[in-house]
Amino acid sequence: MMSSPCLGTARRVVASGCELGEGPGWTPTTSTLPARVRWLNILAGELHHAAADGSDHVITQLARRTSYAAVTQDGDYLLVGQGMLSHFNPETGAVEDFMPFEADAAPATRSNDARVDRHGSLWLSSMGCNAESGAGSLYRLHRGELTRVLEGLTIPNALCFSPDGRFAYFTDTVTGQVMRWQLDADGWPLKSAGEYNAPEVWADLRDAGGGPDGAVIDAEGHMWIALWGAGRVARLDHDGKEIAHVALPVSQPSCPLFGGEGLSTLYVTTAHEGMAAPDHAAGDGDLFALDLSAHGFKGLAEPPLVLG
Repeated sequence: MMSSPCLGTARRVVASGCELGEGPGWTPTTSTLPARVRWLNILAGELHHAAADGSDHVITQLARRTSYAAVTQDGDYLLVGQGMLSHFNPETGAVEDFMPFEADAAPATRSNDARVDRHGSLWLSSMGCNAESGAGSLYRLHRGELTRVLEGLTIPNALCFSPDGRFAYFTDTVTGQVMRWQLDADGWPLKSAGEYNAPEVWADLRDAGGGPDGAVIDAEGHMWIALWGAGRVARLDHDGKEIAHVALPVSQPSCPLFGGEGLSTLYVTTAHEGMAAPDHAAGDGDLFALDLSAHGFKGLAEPPLVLG
């Protein structure tokens, strides 16, 4: 296992008890709602919200398994769910179907990781409900049109983007490697002879002690990636090497996010999926956070999703 300086141990801020906590995001202040952290309990179809300090925890039950809630340019959410993308009004709770998403394959597949790129387009992924080999795909929703950009994946994760929008990153967790894809001026993977170029291996985490899961890029262009099974979030430099980490008191961190004042708090969703005896006292499935302002680290605001 790799060793790197520990920046501290994240503390539990919400005892959410998610079987599969995932898809965290920071929702900015609106005219009617304060800024808050949001995340999903995928398998239970729950949307969670809480204040920056973990107070005012609210759970909204959704109609389907849902893995991400992207803030749109209109201020509502686009829910990335099993078989369907839907609009969600965070003020009223109203839901309206927007577009089928692998509806012909549901319930064999479900949505997984997702993230809005620097162009305001949503990258989203699918996987087999039992993590069947090669059943997953990677898509880009650009100005309301959904395009599959890669298939044959098993557990697609770690979708994030360089600050200048030149690169997309992702992993197929079972490989233990993070891939990097060079993008064109409109945010699409570069093409040769009419086909998307193959992504390159950027980070090899097969000896990191856990599987690469969700990830986020900070203001310096460094990646923070959850290592499922290893109980930590690793910070990777521009060459994909681990240079620091945040520890957790639980083993299955799933995805990090920068939020809070100055986007300097690292939030981490966790899960107790697959555990025979989850340790709820330790916080398996809860939301954790660590203030990193003393280290000078801060995140990037995720652009709003542009649908038109």
